[in-house]
Amino acid sequence: MSNVHLIDHPLVQHKLTLMRRKDASTNSFRRLLNELSMLMAYEVTRDMAMQDIEIETPLETMKAKVIDGKKLVFVSILRAGTGILDGMLSVVPGARVGHIGLYRDPKTLTAVEYYFKMPSEMNERDIVVVDPMLATGNSAVAAVERLKELQPKSIKFVCLLTCPEGVKTMQAAHPDVPIYTAAIDRELNDHGYILPGLGDAGDRIFGTK
Repeated sequence: MSNVHLIDHPLVQHKLTLMRRKDASTNSFRRLLNELSMLMAYEVTRDMAMQDIEIETPLETMKAKVIDGKKLVFVSILRAGTGILDGMLSVVPGARVGHIGLYRDPKTLTAVEYYFKMPSEMNERDIVVVDPMLATGNSAVAAVERLKELQPKSIKFVCLLTCPEGVKTMQAAHPDVPIYTAAIDRELNDHGYILPGLGDAGDRIFGTK
């Protein structure tokens, strides 16, 4: 797990604990996810590209650094990735956004693509893929494989939760893609859900079942 970055900041862990509780309302779950995503963005964007611009302070002119946000693309794995996307965009509003739609075949647990829309000139951009759960790893592997066809400068994967099985699957397929997560939980159950986990992230974000 050398390429896995565990974000164990106290605020991140506190908000994740509140999200795990089964009695957390849709409203509070969504709000906490937004806040937690903003905190995680701090670590994920630590090495992002910057550029120098000339500005005027109240006292003099100087050269200062700003984020080169147009080179960054957040790619949301639909539909649950949208919950993380909102928080990330609050921190880096200049980033571009891509979407990839994948659903998990209930029998084989493999990922099936149904939607793919990305910004132009992806070969010049750094990609941050967002999805709340890295469970079986099949959707993440399929998404990254598809994105690599566009030959971006770099790819990172961000999730709230993962487990040893998901990490193993992802790293076996894409050892060059770092994983950023707030927790590595115990295991998967027979239905491909993370234990102890927090349930179905998409259902809890959108209030569906």
